[in-house]
Amino acid sequence: MVKRGYLLGAVAALLLSIGGGAVAAQAAPEQDVGATAASAGCGSAPGLTSGSHTIQSGGQNRTYILRLPANYDQNRQYRLFFGFHWLNGTANDVDSGGSDGYNWSYYGLRRLADSANNGTIFVAPQGISNGWANSGGRDVTFVDDMLRQLQAALCVDTTQIFAGGFSYGGGMSYALACARANVFRAVVVYSGAQLSGCSGGTQPIAYMGIHGLTDNVLNISMGRSLRDTFVRNNGCTPQNPPEPAQGSRSHIVTTYSGCRAGYPVVWAAFDGGHTPAPIDGGGEGWRTWTSGEAWRFITQFQGSDPDPDPEPQPGACRVTNTVNAWTGGLTAELTISNTGTAAANGWTLAFTLPAGQAITSGWNATYSPTSGQVTARNVAHNASIAPGATVSIGFQASHTGNTGKPTSFTLNGASCAVG
Repeated sequence: MVKRGYLLGAVAALLLSIGGGAVAAQAAPEQDVGATAASAGCGSAPGLTSGSHTIQSGGQNRTYILRLPANYDQNRQYRLFFGFHWLNGTANDVDSGGSDGYNWSYYGLRRLADSANNGTIFVAPQGISNGWANSGGRDVTFVDDMLRQLQAALCVDTTQIFAGGFSYGGGMSYALACARANVFRAVVVYSGAQLSGCSGGTQPIAYMGIHGLTDNVLNISMGRSLRDTFVRNNGCTPQNPPEPAQGSRSHIVTTYSGCRAGYPVVWAAFDGGHTPAPIDGGGEGWRTWTSGEAWRFITQFQGSDPDPDPEPQPGACRVTNTVNAWTGGLTAELTISNTGTAAANGWTLAFTLPAGQAITSGWNATYSPTSGQVTARNVAHNASIAPGATVSIGFQASHTGNTGKPTSFTLNGASCAVG
């Protein structure tokens, strides 16, 4: 297992995240790859082979390593897993398993897949400058482009697409959970933080977070924050899951209760530092428990998506937003219309503020947090929106020059028409 780059890579990633920088919203791929199980490449001879590949993305040559299972069958729909490297790591580190070799290839998942009927295709993308800054959404676009190529050339079960990564790679996996929840079935984030942005971040996706109590590079509070995004999105019952005592050199895995069917949230805390491969009792390496837990998590989603239409169709709600801006400030007047056939009771409206905007006050709703991905919750006098009825809310915000509007809204998890 490659170890030397972990700490320095994650420190640099954290400094990058503190430095900030807006991540532009990206449109979803034209093809909703979750709409049907079989990809276009099914039934044809494979158009790609195991090894390194180069693809044009965003005007740049980007590379990835592909690992097909033994005895690839063009008529079998395969699970697809993207393994993202840490900062100063490489795609080859993920694919090869580093000093631990095959046993740690793709965070130990390739070994487990090979012993479970060879049902998984693995991909290790290479980040620009060995990182995942995702500037302007370029790395999410890179994933979109890889998916198009892979699905055209190979037989993929499009309801079984996963991502996972450590540190900066965990941040990239989280960015995909935010931006491509309709494409990826689940993600596994090892010791991650919000380092690659979160465009969207309001839809449910199965989520697993793994983090060490004494992580002195990306504090465990950062991992908890990522987890809590999907505790909310997935409708799970909020809780403070148990975590092991410091000095115990053990781990505790908690599956949240109350989550939407098919969208679990799992939190695995361990008494240790910044590593994806802790071993109970001390040390780290491919014999870690994390591989088995991650494999168990992603393989629970067998066959087609148990909730093939997870998001209510647009049209159940409509949001209009009128902005009045001046130097350094603005007000936003939002009208929420219930265009569906059922009342919206105890409603929440989720949206993402443009970079540089921060809410300073609001009316007819409570707002949390005040920047980034915001959730507006009803107050006592407007707790229900009847079919055909509207509710008006609003807020005042500061800005640093960007007076744009949120591009999308969800009401109780359902996408709303805008305008």
